[in-house]
Amino acid sequence: MRHTLSILLQNEAGALVRVAGLFAARNCNIDSLTVAVTHDPNVSQLTLVMQGAESTVQQIIEQTRKLVDVIEVSRPIFLLHS
Repeated sequence: MRHTLSILLQNEAGALVRVAGLFAARNCNIDSLTVAVTHDPNVSQLTLVMQGAESTVQQIIEQTRKLVDVIEVSRPIFLLHS
């Protein structure tokens, strides 16, 4: 199943590498990754798409939250309009 994660992290050198390294250490591929600055130049918004089991995603979310540079991890809810 496809999952989207939204991560706010400190705009520091190496922050993205630490997040990506966590995925690599768990043999989890990132299908899509976008990073942009927020209204606060010290904070970046990272949005990534991955495939995996729900248990794997929950484990990665919990471990990502423990990283020093990570401020918040969430799973956006997408509403489809007909």
